[in-house]
Amino acid sequence: MPLTDTQLRNLKPEDRTYRKSDGGGLFIEVSPLGSKLWRLAYRFEGKQKLLALGSYPETSLARAREKRQEAKSMLQDGIDPGAKAKADKEERRALLKDSFSALSEEFLTRAEKEGRSASTLTKKRWLLKMAEADLGKRQIREITAAEILKPLRRLEEKGHFESAVRMRAVVGQVFRYAIATGRAENDPTFGLRGAIITPKVTHRAAVTEKAAFLELVRHVWTYDGTPETQAALKLMVLLYPRPGELRLSYWKEYNLENGTWTIPATRAKMRREHVKPLSRAAIGVLKDLQALNNNSLMVFPSHQSPGKPISEATMTLALRRMGYTQAEHVPHGFRASASSLLNESGKWNEDAIEAELGHLGSNEVRRAYHRARYWDERVKMAEWWAGQVLPAESVGN
Repeated sequence: MPLTDTQLRNLKPEDRTYRKSDGGGLFIEVSPLGSKLWRLAYRFEGKQKLLALGSYPETSLARAREKRQEAKSMLQDGIDPGAKAKADKEERRALLKDSFSALSEEFLTRAEKEGRSASTLTKKRWLLKMAEADLGKRQIREITAAEILKPLRRLEEKGHFESAVRMRAVVGQVFRYAIATGRAENDPTFGLRGAIITPKVTHRAAVTEKAAFLELVRHVWTYDGTPETQAALKLMVLLYPRPGELRLSYWKEYNLENGTWTIPATRAKMRREHVKPLSRAAIGVLKDLQALNNNSLMVFPSHQSPGKPISEATMTLALRRMGYTQAEHVPHGFRASASSLLNESGKWNEDAIEAELGHLGSNEVRRAYHRARYWDERVKMAEWWAGQVLPAESVGN
């Protein structure tokens, strides 16, 4: 006798699993835990089989009967509905595995294993997350340039032109990873070159005229801030590293006896270890700070957030308090200041200056050659630079 919805709702669990038939091989199976599962009993090629059709009430009585009819239609065509359901499930799994979201996650995992910095991974993940709203569930090999253009256009509409350019780049990296692993045949982002607005290049503000820079240095040396902020600014003057390389540094990277600072590849922008010579003035700044923070692994620990370094905004805010606007000088600007003034001095080889800035190319042989050839010059340059920029009242301190 066919089942009714009332009967189904009133079915109660018992000590053992039991079944109630709806006819035509369709029945509901009630477990001791209360689950109600639809099953279809059928024969294929002389073998008795069972097909799962879902659970009640998620799969209604009417829908279960539709599935019964669909299965019987397949049997009439010589198709095993159980084998078909299994094949469809495997296909869905394969589709999910090759989706843009899945490939993005694989790409990020690979980038992390390759030693990409945490900040780089965070930016890539953020950009890919925005793209996934349109592309996430799509099979990567089926995605077109027009589909990729949609999230890019949304960023453009908000005026985020640089983010749009970066999104196109990182989405392209995911496609090239998919090509390398056999999940895609082409990279549609190539077709988007010129399709999005190119952001206007704005160089980081920096004081590059010598007299003005020496005035800035005097402000740094008399700045009344925390010891960590004072030391960070002084070392930006003396060493002109990338702000993140300095801010996130640990004492184990510094050899004050030999006068070196080894920036690990995981944090250096060029993804290779970079060794910088320390002038006597820089060593003095570090020793003074070490005496205050001798229990910290980090060189610039935050007092507001224990276990973390000073924030990215710390040095920026200090410069603002000194009277320097965003358009006049930013922490990264110390690199441009040093580069300009060192080159203008005419005393140092341009390649030695580039090596000190960490700008040399990725060729291993060339890097090793320049490191060996210019190390002594860079050591001398570090002392000369300190002597040129240190305020007269600080000499000997």
